[in-house]
Amino acid sequence: MNALLKPVLSTDLHINGQRLWDSLMEMAKIGATVKGGVCRLALTDLDKEGRDLFARWAKEAGCTISVDQMGNVFARRAGRDNSLAPVVTGSHADSQPTGGKFDGIYGVLGGLEVIRSLNDHGIETDRPIEVVIWTNEEGSRFAPAMVASGVFAGVFTLEYGLSRADVDGKTMGEELARIGYAGDQPVGKPIHAAFELHIEQGPILEAEGKTIGVVTHAQGQRWYEVVFTGQESHAGPTPMPRRRDALLGAARVIDLVNRIGHEHAPFACATVGMIQNFPNSRNVIPGRVFFTIDIRHPDDAVLAEMDRKVREGVARIAAETKVEVSKLEQIFYYAPIAFDQACVESVRAGAERFGYSNRDIVSGAGHDACYLSKVAPTAMVFVPCVNGISHNEVEDATPEWIEAGGNVLLHAMLGRSGR
Repeated sequence: MNALLKPVLSTDLHINGQRLWDSLMEMAKIGATVKGGVCRLALTDLDKEGRDLFARWAKEAGCTISVDQMGNVFARRAGRDNSLAPVVTGSHADSQPTGGKFDGIYGVLGGLEVIRSLNDHGIETDRPIEVVIWTNEEGSRFAPAMVASGVFAGVFTLEYGLSRADVDGKTMGEELARIGYAGDQPVGKPIHAAFELHIEQGPILEAEGKTIGVVTHAQGQRWYEVVFTGQESHAGPTPMPRRRDALLGAARVIDLVNRIGHEHAPFACATVGMIQNFPNSRNVIPGRVFFTIDIRHPDDAVLAEMDRKVREGVARIAAETKVEVSKLEQIFYYAPIAFDQACVESVRAGAERFGYSNRDIVSGAGHDACYLSKVAPTAMVFVPCVNGISHNEVEDATPEWIEAGGNVLLHAMLGRSGR
């Protein structure tokens, strides 16, 4: 028996863990990478292929499919009273360029498995149940992250969401139309309760031998885009004191960001994850550098202090290295999230029903549930991932963990949908 699982208490109502695992492995063939991960960037042809497969499976399970103007895909299982607001679950189907086969899609296919299992057991719910694919959660191709769930929650306008462009200038609106997922439904509707199932993407559950993370809060985040402009010059004849090296300034900011993260341990995270150096020639002093900054903390006051240190540090370093701050823009912010207590208790009750070891946990990553919590009672279910690794092709989980999360999701949703 897996060390992270206690003996399961007697219960007749459970998901089909093997079917869920097989569905994940079948979906993982779309955009498969050589190291065992996936690459399904938002609104690419591979993303369309994954969406199409989900829609086919959902229809086979008796669901109706609708798509809103941000391309969010809703698979609906009817309830006894379809005038009632639905209980919703789901996540995202897009990935990082070198992503894993569980991040996001586990929550989508876990929701589909809930519906399949309800069908198996002949259970009718009072409220409809819906499983959703949220568009562009990762923010890898189109920034910011979670933009479509943000539009759904009223954080962003529809025009803003559809106008987000990738590095080639292609907008989300254009790409949704190209792949056939520019829906006609309005973005946003009443939701009775929402749950998101996800791998932890961190090491805590596995390290502590816990099977289920009962997610009570999520860290706040701030994303920035920064441009340093110096002066391109020949790497040989230009004396060191006369240089205006934009990459040198960026390098010092990278070190600063790392120190800010350590200064606010143990909960802070601070990262420079993307950098573009111009002209990127080995014998030319860099004249322009674009880079990103990502800071996170579960306390908004601390996050604000980290923001102050980033801004002051960028200005100071620019002056020291004789470069200009051509851009310092916060492109993404949400405050720390406290999930709905009743939904959290539904998750905890689901874990205890099966005897799964569990603990309360704060999400260090952003999820669509964070925005959804602004318009509906929401909670999350975490399961471990091997060595805490995610956003990586070697991301992995065990079939036992995957099944456990699905069982908890099933009972959490039933607790809010009526039987």
